[in-house]
Amino acid sequence: MTDVEVHLFKLKTYHEVVDEIYYQVKHLEPWERGSRKTAGQTGMCGGVRGVGAGGIVSTAFCLLYKLYTLRLTRKQVNGLLQHTDSPYIRALGFMYIRYTQPPADLFDWYADYLDDDEEVDPRAGGGGTTTIGTLVRQMLIKLDWFSTLFPRIPVPIQKQIEQRLAEHNRQTAASKPAPNFRGGSGGGGGGAGSAYNPGRMDTDRREHDDRDRRDYGEVDRYSKDKSKRDDRDRDRDRERDSYRDRERDRRDRDRDRDRDRERERDRDRRDRYRDRSRSKDRHRRSRSKDRRYR
Repeated sequence: MTDVEVHLFKLKTYHEVVDEIYYQVKHLEPWERGSRKTAGQTGMCGGVRGVGAGGIVSTAFCLLYKLYTLRLTRKQVNGLLQHTDSPYIRALGFMYIRYTQPPADLFDWYADYLDDDEEVDPRAGGGGTTTIGTLVRQMLIKLDWFSTLFPRIPVPIQKQIEQRLAEHNRQTAASKPAPNFRGGSGGGGGGAGSAYNPGRMDTDRREHDDRDRRDYGEVDRYSKDKSKRDDRDRDRDRERDSYRDRERDRRDRDRDRDRDRERERDRDRRDRYRDRSRSKDRHRRSRSKDRRYR
């Protein structure tokens, strides 16, 4: 058992793990910087799958796994999301939800934090500062996370999430005055101070749609696949019913065969008993005749 495993084993409570996140977590990547070499790796050994190329698992992901083993309550998860001491505590709370909660529930968990402007730097070594709101949006519309993958969201649910995001964006734009989205230099376009970039979201959504078309095809293809699955299910049910019928026939034949064998054994026993009785009768008559002639 490594030193890290021993240290994690010693953490027994939710508050101990939160304190460890506060003191030790400095980024949100799955591997420590410079410990993972993916050059020349292809297929299932490539960096995109997260296997086969070694590397030191980051403190953030070790503690994320520790949170999973604690089986947090809803109150504890909300405590992570609303923590005021460190943005990394909050970020690990959002990652915990992304890995553990059903896809249909993700937007309800994230809805109150879509415009959160607290800054966090998820990149090992720094240089990738973003906001909690942007991080949450990325978790909703992208699968990739620093050369690993979040659990896939089914296409119909993903489309619902995008629709709800678009509705949220419209409501936010309608409720905020336009100057809030300008830079500091007066009447120009959107400046660097904006916490949310709609163009970036559109790009991410197009990337997600392209990936879904590549992996799943269009919606009609999804329907065709569902029809094929239904056909396969019906074929499997027919095969199962046919197998059950064959098994029933086989059991009936075995039962009939056993019954015939039992009848044959009974007939043999009766024949043997009748033969023995006849033999005894003949022997008795023979002895009686012998006595008469003496």
